[in-house]
Amino acid sequence: MRQFLYAGLKRVVNEQHPTVAHVQYMAPGAWPILILRHLGVKKIVATIHTSADIYRNLHLIHFLQRCEVDVFTCVSQVAEQSFFGTSTLFDKSMSIHKHMHCTIPNCLPQKWKVAPRLAATPCYTIGVVSRMESLKGVDLVMPAFAQLLQRGYNCRLVLVGDGTLRPTTQQQQKELSVPTDRVKWVGTVAPEQTSAYYATMDIVWIPSRTEGFGLTAIEAMAQGCAVVATAVGGLTEVVTHDTDGILLQSNDATLLAANTAELIDHPEKLCCLQHAAQQHAAKYTFENYKERIARLYSQL
Repeated sequence: MRQFLYAGLKRVVNEQHPTVAHVQYMAPGAWPILILRHLGVKKIVATIHTSADIYRNLHLIHFLQRCEVDVFTCVSQVAEQSFFGTSTLFDKSMSIHKHMHCTIPNCLPQKWKVAPRLAATPCYTIGVVSRMESLKGVDLVMPAFAQLLQRGYNCRLVLVGDGTLRPTTQQQQKELSVPTDRVKWVGTVAPEQTSAYYATMDIVWIPSRTEGFGLTAIEAMAQGCAVVATAVGGLTEVVTHDTDGILLQSNDATLLAANTAELIDHPEKLCCLQHAAQQHAAKYTFENYKERIARLYSQL
């Protein structure tokens, strides 16, 4: 793996002669950063897209930030705080200094299309757009949905994404006697296709156990969906409780179902959240992100 990575990066550096290299993901570990330094790249930016709680220790991250990386960026101030103890939102007026860290929030996809909201129907659609993994809280989805059906709510569930928990979630559906016509398994779709699925959803669940930013949240909000999410990581920056979404203080299926039932019981509140969510998501445009990144590169 390291030899393959070294050969690939060497080829790119020799062809492009970059002034700045931007390592977007901390995988596989520190190797891309160390190899780029060895190949003579003078300016390196690294971005991390998670919170610190998924790391056993932060020694490597702190070493890279102090010694190898010119600027270390995080996708939310909560994530930056978790790694470095302080956080600063990068803006146009900020001056770059050696080995600094700051936050440049994530953004909606560049060619994101906001689809018009479909006409309201008596059946509420609850959506989950996620990797089907424990960190994303997918194991809570089917039990929460079963509770809504048991309480007599007319709703359906649309699951977009795939992962190791899909078989477990399908088994939960059988054990909880959730009818097959109430659940749509979409699987993995291309990023440009997700907006069409969001347009069919009234409420989007994000029961994550950890989240560096919460891209699903702003995607859903941009499409006018009400988000019900766990108050973890960057989700606490993206979603404002009772203003443009609902934040749950614990990762619990019963709590997820109860807060969703509250929105269904009060459609006027649901409508207000959906409208506010769409307005709030507008500040996470690709243009805003591009402006910050361009400023960062130009200062380097």
